[in-house]
Order: sequence, then C-alpha cells, then structure tokens
Amino acid sequence: MDDSSTYDVAIVGYGPVGATAANLLGRRGLKVVVIERDPDIYFRARAISTDEEVMRIWQQIGLAEQLNAEMQPGCGADFVDADGRSFVKLLPADRGNGHPPQQFIYQPAVDKTLRAGVDRFPNVTVLLRHECLRLVPRTDDVELMLADLSEDQFKRIRATYVIAADGGSSAVRGQLGIGFTGSTYSERWIVIDTKVLREWPGHDRLRFHCNPARPTVDCPTPLGHHRWEFPVRDEEDERDLLTEDAIWKVLHGQGISKDDVEIIGFACYSHHVRFADRWRVGRIFLAGDAAHAMPPWIGQGMCAGVRDVGNLCWKLEAVLTGAMPESVLDSYQAERLPHVREVTQRAVKVGRLIIERNPLRANIRNHFFRAASRLPFFTAWLRDHRWLPDARYRAGLLTSDRHPAVGWLIPQPWVVDEKGDRVRLDDVLAGGWTVLHIGPESLWRSWRSAGVPVIAIAPPGSAPAPGRIVDRDGTLIRWIQTKKATVVVVRPDGFVYAAAADQPLPAPPAGFTPRVRQQA
Repeated sequence: MDDSSTYDVAIVGYGPVGATAANLLGRRGLKVVVIERDPDIYFRARAISTDEEVMRIWQQIGLAEQLNAEMQPGCGADFVDADGRSFVKLLPADRGNGHPPQQFIYQPAVDKTLRAGVDRFPNVTVLLRHECLRLVPRTDDVELMLADLSEDQFKRIRATYVIAADGGSSAVRGQLGIGFTGSTYSERWIVIDTKVLREWPGHDRLRFHCNPARPTVDCPTPLGHHRWEFPVRDEEDERDLLTEDAIWKVLHGQGISKDDVEIIGFACYSHHVRFADRWRVGRIFLAGDAAHAMPPWIGQGMCAGVRDVGNLCWKLEAVLTGAMPESVLDSYQAERLPHVREVTQRAVKVGRLIIERNPLRANIRNHFFRAASRLPFFTAWLRDHRWLPDARYRAGLLTSDRHPAVGWLIPQPWVVDEKGDRVRLDDVLAGGWTVLHIGPESLWRSWRSAGVPVIAIAPPGSAPAPGRIVDRDGTLIRWIQTKKATVVVVRPDGFVYAAAADQPLPAPPAGFTPRVRQQA
C-alpha cells in the first residue's frame, strides 16, 4: 500500500446515492475512491421519481440540464376507485427551487448520466467488481480490505472518511454492528417494468388504483417505459405470479395488451420502514438505504439518499481542508434524520390510503375525499400534509438564535449576475458560504474576515454591478422579507445558517476558517 491507495473519502456503493456523492466530492477536488461489487449499472429500474430539491443538488454537480432532458415532468397523483373514477388528485407544488416539482425517471438512464459525470474527475477512482470485505477504523483513517472479483485478489486501501451507500442490506452497516430498527410489511409487491409500444389514454399519468380486490400502482416512466406494481394477496403464492402469463393477466385487467407494451422484467419486493440506530461511527457514515428504508408511495427513497449526501459531502470537504472542525460532522444525522422520519411517516399514510382492503371502508374513503375535494384549500392541505414536507432543519449546524429564516432552504429563482447574465441563484453561490442582503450594507466583519463573499440583492429592473445580483421577479426579496430578515447567511447546501434584520448578524460557527480549496 502506497500513496496511490490512500484517499480522502471512500464510497462503498455506486447507485445513484454513491454516484452523487462521488460527483459532489470530485467536483470539490477531493481524492475519492468508489467501491462497487457489480460490473455494470443494475438493469432493473427501482426509483421512479425525483423532485426539485434533488434536481438542485444535481445542479451543483453540473448535470441538472442533462438529467432534466431524460426525465418526464409529473402531472400529480390521481387516486382512483375500483371503477377507475378519481376521488382525489394531488398536484405537485412548485417550491421555488428552479426545477420542475415532480419528475418521473428511468433509473438506469439516471445512473448512466451520474456515472458519466464522475468520469470527468481524474481525482475519482472507480473500482467496479470490488467488494468491501472489512473496515478497520484507525486513529487517522480507515483501512478497507477489498476483494477484486475480476482477478480473485485482495487489496488494502485507506481513506480518511468512508461513506457507506451500499443499500438496504448494507454489509458495512452489518460489520459495524449498527441496528436497523423498524418493521417490514407482510405484503410482498410485484413490480412490472415495460417498454411502451403504443401509447394509450392516461399513459403519462401516475394513478393509484385503490381497488380493495387488487390495489395497483400505474406509473409512467420516461424514455418510453411504464411500470405497474401490485401486492400479492394472502391466498396467493408469489411464485405463481412471477410468470409472464400471470403478469399479462394483471396487465389485461388494466386494459393493456401486447400491442401496447413489451415486458422488460418483473420481480417481487418487500416494503420496509427502518432507520439505522447510528448514521456515524467514527470516520464511517451511512447514507441512503443503508441509513433508512421507506415505502415507495411518494417516491422519496432515492431522493432521501441524495439529500443525505448533499448534506454530508460539503461538510466532509470543510473538515478535510481545515475550514471547519470535525465536530460539524455530528450535525449530519441531527439534520437529516427528522426530515427522513417525516417523509417516511407521510409515505406510510399515503400507502394506507391506497391499500385499504375492506370494501366498506374503501367506499367511505371514496365518498369522503370526493366531498372534501370540493372544499376550498382541502387538496392543498392534503398535499402539504401527506406529500413532501418542507426542506427545513430545526437543529444542527445552525446559529443558536431562533430567527424565522434559520434552517430553511433558500429559494432558487433566476437572477441576473454581476456580468448581466441570467443564471440560477445557486450558480452564483457556487457551493460556498455566502452572505446575501437586501438592506443597507454593513461591515459584517467576522464573515468578511473569514473569506465569505457578501452579495447585495437588487430589486427587478435594477442594473447589475460587482457584488450585486438582480432578483428578476422579486421572489428572493419577498422570501427574505417574509422571514423578517434583511440579511441571511447561506451554507454551501443552500440552507440558512443565520439571519438578522435590525440586530447584528451572528458570528460564523466556532472554528470556521477561510476556505482554501477551489472546486474542480
């Protein structure tokens, strides 16, 4: 083992979460190694959707436009009864992140684009057909014992930190003896992936067929694909359903024939609600399904994992470059776990709505939601309380004062930068700490001395200038005013660390020093 086998960060697992982490760290100039057992991208689509906040993370790595082009914008979720009649429809809400609020994905295509993004960085090494057999924590790093499955050899490498993004059956989590508490649903679900040969009415809509006899998820996926999911009944044997004849019987029940689709594959899965007891053991971190598992009803499994590494990777870079003390890494689980729990609870509640098996209760459900949907604001309330919660942290790496803006993800409108170009806000912030203000200039000496840029936000119609951007439609200014602030400090991940109006701006975090490493 020599210097070439010593890394800043080792990532175990090369699904969308691991690939996102490799892009984030590679772009920040860190020396990274990715360890993946499989020789190629997994052929079966698993994740089916993404949202605007995740697209914003992928924007940080310069892949948002390419990924957007490979996705299909969503039209909401339609809940229909046994006769196919809608009883409630949830439309996605635009939360101002600069991307479509809901999009359907074909995961193999997303994986391919994310991995191609990693190939841009010579500082990232990818080891396919390698398995992490053992991790040995040491004082200053972690030693990883690897099996090279292509040559039947063993290797040892070292990394200062390790991210385990190796899925729900995480071998790393098992090696560390971390509990994975929660429950597994007794029902098994059959998932059918198809290639569309001929489009049919409603092929581009997400529908939850809430039929007590056979609940079914009917989901569009881009690039000419479509998916169905249905549970195995108690009296059924899943092996009898995992045949083409049985699959076609279900599809025929949905009005789909062999002229409409070609079956690509089908499999049986269990749904879980589980959380790892600890997301950090020394220098090793769990992310994605290795840290948490949730049912698929609101399409947030993969998204939650991408949010995990979006939170963790900039903190790892700050610690590795000496910009912040190692204690900031303790904020990872403190910030992410409450949000993941809330998302999981909402997914469970939506699932209960879909899979009601009692015909009488299902009939009451249908009548209730049809009547309630006529009431003003009911569907908006339902969306806000059953779909994706706000992007907000209530504890973690945040200033101790309780200003209303602290902990929120700042919106991302289109702005005019100092050169006069129309760009998204995050492209101006460039993944670093930034002070944004709409009030009069102040010294904010502690932040300036720490090397943090200060940018004024000018109202629509203003002229751009050095140190000033123009809020083209006033979205950003209105948001800051709504939060009763005139100045906010934005972290590298877009969340507000501190804010103020008529009082002094809180100082930087303890141990904060100027950032010295530039993005690749």
